[in-house]
Amino acid sequence: MKLAPKNRNQRQFSIAAVCDAFSLKRDAYYKYNKRYSAKKEEEQTVIELVRKSRKTLPREGTRKLMKSLYNDFQKQHLKIGRDRLFSILRENGLLVRRKKYSSRTTNSYHRFYKYNNTIKDLKIDRPNQVWASDITYIRTINGFCYLALITDMYSRKIVGYDLSDSLELKGCVRALNKAIYNAKNIKELTHHSDRGIQYCSNIYTQILKRKKIQISMTEENHCYENALAERVNGILKDEFYLDQTFTSVTQAKRATKNAIKLYNNKRLHLSLDYKTPNYVHQSAA
Repeated sequence: MKLAPKNRNQRQFSIAAVCDAFSLKRDAYYKYNKRYSAKKEEEQTVIELVRKSRKTLPREGTRKLMKSLYNDFQKQHLKIGRDRLFSILRENGLLVRRKKYSSRTTNSYHRFYKYNNTIKDLKIDRPNQVWASDITYIRTINGFCYLALITDMYSRKIVGYDLSDSLELKGCVRALNKAIYNAKNIKELTHHSDRGIQYCSNIYTQILKRKKIQISMTEENHCYENALAERVNGILKDEFYLDQTFTSVTQAKRATKNAIKLYNNKRLHLSLDYKTPNYVHQSAA
């Protein structure tokens, strides 16, 4: 049912004529008019809250919005369920569309020793128990640069990273050294990665051995064994715009730094009971 325009001059028929045509009472029409207007005002308030939230987290999904906006909905006396929020976002073109990425950053055909997967059946129940490492690409107008990430598997916090303009070993080493430098306790820590040449190299593994960090790697062609690291790569691109093409490495570095800061401190995780990685990491440390 559509409402007649409020301005009489814009109506083709009078409200009385419309009600007579559909066998409606006029008071029924006005009650519907009132409910419809209230619903649209409520939806507009929700849209404004969503847009405000997405200024910080531009690609925050609907389930996360339900949690992050809960207090705002309460203050505005809005009774919004998940299905209603989905509907509002869909009708206003605000649903987040996920992208698929494919680019090979792993070269596992090399002469270096490949370690076994020692975390396959491990129960992870504390921070700094297992770190997952991976490399993903970032586009610039002059070509690719490469983001080396180290993520704590318990808290999902990115504990070390480095962005460089090549796939050489140095970026991974810098990310590892940052993670070790910032960690409070790395006793009984395991470093897990794919079998890429960067992680198998003597320089990289010697750093781990010197710090008495155990080494674990995926089995050949079993990329799902490093699924968390892959997932974090996707989140940074899907939700924090690291999938765009930057004008320079300098701009890409600024965007990466900001994205990781927001990811660690603002992004809610379903797997963390809708808490942020930094909160979980600090609370359990």
